[in-house]
Amino acid sequence: MNTAYYLINTVFDLYLMVVLLRIWLQWVRADFYNPFSQFVVKATNPPLTPLRRLVPGFFGIDFAAVVLAVLVATAKLLLFKAMNLLYADWSTVVLVGLITVLKKAGVMLFWILIIRALMSWVSQGRSQIEYVLHQLTEPLLAPLRRIIPPMGGLDLSILVAFIALQALNWLMGDLIGPLWWQL
Repeated sequence: MNTAYYLINTVFDLYLMVVLLRIWLQWVRADFYNPFSQFVVKATNPPLTPLRRLVPGFFGIDFAAVVLAVLVATAKLLLFKAMNLLYADWSTVVLVGLITVLKKAGVMLFWILIIRALMSWVSQGRSQIEYVLHQLTEPLLAPLRRIIPPMGGLDLSILVAFIALQALNWLMGDLIGPLWWQL
């Protein structure tokens, strides 16, 4: 049963991350001709095309992609519930799906910041992936840099973002309870 849980969780979480990347790429208006962006678009277009007929976008946010993210998270939870691996009530699975999307968005942001920090140490700044990562994280890091400028050539904005993400993670754990740590 652990193997099935691991495989289902991994597949659904990876696809959820791709859907969340699609939302994020559109929100920051990243370069969609970049190969990384093209992968995200091609991986999410099949379910999004029919969903866009039902769910319009507002204020530059693709709500069809948001609905798809919640559907992916909810489908994973429903599958776990059917396998008796989730101890939430059937009526709260959609709410837990929304919470899962929030948690996975924070996890994805954390890892993208880690990758960007590591690439800044070894890359020459010419990578297409690094360019997209810069486009994704700069709206978050630029305001932090105005408050805490680079000191001695070190950009501490990523460290401040990590601390803020971790504090938010602990706050959500306090507000939601043990379920937050299980997701």
